[in-house]
Amino acid sequence: MPSSPSPSARVAARDPLAWAVTLLALAAFVACVVGWRTGGGTIDVPWAPTLDLRLTFSFDGLGALYGLLATGIGAAVFAYATRYMPLHLAHQARPASERWRFWPWMGLFMASMVGLATAQDLIALFVLFDVTAVCSYFLIGFDREERSTRLAALMALLVTGVGAVAMLVGAVILYADHGTFSIPELSRALQNGGAPSTLTTVAVALIAVAALAKSAQVPLHFWLPRAMAAPTPVSAYLHSAAMVAAGVLVLGRTYQLMEVSQVVLDGLLVVGLASIAIGGAISLTRDGFKQVLAYSTISQYGYVVALYGIGGAKGAGAAAFYVVAHALAKSALFLTAGAVTMATGQRRLSQVGGLARELPLLAAVSAVAAATLSALPLTVGFFKDELFFRAAADRSTAMGVLAVIAAGLTFAYTWRFWSGIFLGPWRTEARPLPALLVAPVAVLALLAMVGGIVVAPFNELAGDAATATLGRTTDVHAAYRLGGSTENLMALAAWALGGLLLATPRVWRPAALALSRAGERFGPSRVYEVSLQQLNRVSDVLHDVEVRDLRSRVAAVLLPAGVLVALGFVATPTAGAFEVGAIRGTDLLVVALLALVAIAAIVVTTAHAHVAIVLALSVVGLGLATVYALIGAPDVALVAVLVETIVMLVFLAIVAYAPHGERPSKREREGAASDPRHRSRRWRDPVIGGIAGAAAFLVVWASLSRPAATERVVAEQVRLTPEAHGRDVVTVILADFRGLDTMVEITVIVVAVFGVIALLRRGRTW
Repeated sequence: MPSSPSPSARVAARDPLAWAVTLLALAAFVACVVGWRTGGGTIDVPWAPTLDLRLTFSFDGLGALYGLLATGIGAAVFAYATRYMPLHLAHQARPASERWRFWPWMGLFMASMVGLATAQDLIALFVLFDVTAVCSYFLIGFDREERSTRLAALMALLVTGVGAVAMLVGAVILYADHGTFSIPELSRALQNGGAPSTLTTVAVALIAVAALAKSAQVPLHFWLPRAMAAPTPVSAYLHSAAMVAAGVLVLGRTYQLMEVSQVVLDGLLVVGLASIAIGGAISLTRDGFKQVLAYSTISQYGYVVALYGIGGAKGAGAAAFYVVAHALAKSALFLTAGAVTMATGQRRLSQVGGLARELPLLAAVSAVAAATLSALPLTVGFFKDELFFRAAADRSTAMGVLAVIAAGLTFAYTWRFWSGIFLGPWRTEARPLPALLVAPVAVLALLAMVGGIVVAPFNELAGDAATATLGRTTDVHAAYRLGGSTENLMALAAWALGGLLLATPRVWRPAALALSRAGERFGPSRVYEVSLQQLNRVSDVLHDVEVRDLRSRVAAVLLPAGVLVALGFVATPTAGAFEVGAIRGTDLLVVALLALVAIAAIVVTTAHAHVAIVLALSVVGLGLATVYALIGAPDVALVAVLVETIVMLVFLAIVAYAPHGERPSKREREGAASDPRHRSRRWRDPVIGGIAGAAAFLVVWASLSRPAATERVVAEQVRLTPEAHGRDVVTVILADFRGLDTMVEITVIVVAVFGVIALLRRGRTW
């Protein structure tokens, strides 16, 4: 009798959400194919017209390439995950219901990746760039019970999140310099504007940094190997064809902004070459399946970054072609690693071997994927290296030599991975694999092999992407060339070098291990860890200060604020500031009121009786309300009087009904005065208060000394006032700021409520 299906198989078969997301990805892939073949289209929707923000999405060649990758490889990986995730949860003795945390984030990631691929506006690009980071955080941290997994997810979020902030700063600078967030409009402005300004160069460099962080390029590469804590489908999708690809997608989308600055292009070339070398060398030393593939991914995207650094039609076309070929091969190899782990229970090369005899089909299709990555003939990968060699050799002879070395490294680490699993002595038993853990690998390998025979569709797709990148028609001509062409000779040299590296590990392994250990000890990952530790220490110190008493809490706020204001003054021109105008007769009453307010404030700090303090505070508030009325803001004055009256009455009621303790004796007062903490406060509080007060005084003085706003600004403010549903400019400004302030306050309260609910649900009552 046939055996009954396993519980995990039954779960996979009846998981409607998993199959719904998979079918959605497949339908989206078909839609992307149709959109690409029919010429695509553009969606342009006003978002915030007063801020010149629009939601513009264009399904051009670049959008088609990355959209096809996100949906096509997504469909293959999702189909694989329908079988893998139940097994993954079963092996960890976790409830099958946890898969519901997996599929929504995978679907959202695919959607955000398609949106990112088609975005034509820097703000939309930034938002979707951040959405992919948030999705990756939850997907990398799926196994949240493991501390290492949570730390890996946090590291990926922080590194790519800081990059996203750099992108936003760059976008704002470009808007300030050119008046638009639209990428096509910025491209035209920079292409026709001559030499870029320093600010423009800085802005473009910041966007490039964001892209390099996302694509895990040196020195911001260290998050990717840690992210291998994610389940295999996440690694196969995010870290080969989606999240890491998002970085080079941004480079392709903003390339016309970057090519106006040779400094930025040279920086891309250097970073790309460094990533190829460091990622490739460390990959040769790693033992874990996914660690080998992670460092190889760093190296492979280094090729794409270097090609954008080389630039021109050859560089952009080769970069687009390389992304497609790499995504097919690497996602298949990641899925192979997951399948081998499911079959053997092992995760390291040193624990397996000789599995070609027990898993012949998986060995065959993964060999095609390895051949694609190492650029062997009859695979689409052969052409990615051909185009890379051509662009490098045209740049310079030295670049050609470096290209051969890079391809040799790729050959070595790829076949070390494959042969370590499927060849050599048999080390562990393998269980039969479900069809859904092999079929997606076979489909991806078949596509790679078809591309090695019929390359025209890949040429067309890469050419369309390069056309969108460069803003001019670009063709890609990848083809077999018989004879001793430069590209063929370079390929032969690369294969020979790769074979030599495979045959002589004792020669190079000590140096590669030394490089790896040096990176772990002194590299950027160490800087990240130390920075996080120091940040936690500062946080602990501030917490200890804040929880002592109200004065310490206020001091912890006022001192940093005063220091930040001082730094702002150092960086701000002072021309036209700190001037003293003439006092008119009508201003004498205002001056007298302000003097009264100052005296009342001094009384607040020196009085001991509670009633005296409350009354002095009321004098401060009511005096300022009178000033508001005298300078033409009666509505603000009315609100201030109302608030001050209510607050004064509440304070007086508290003083009247609060229990009065015994007055401390003379000895107790003397003992408190001799306490070192009391003595330190006697000078600490006046100093901090003085710093904060001086900072506020200087800010107000400098602001009031500035010349009046230009006529254009004033006219624009008056024109927009009715649109903001206000009768005068002051009311609109106050309403806007108070509205934003109230929204933030509500957000804080909502977060606090959710925190309390979470504590109560855990049975903890505080």
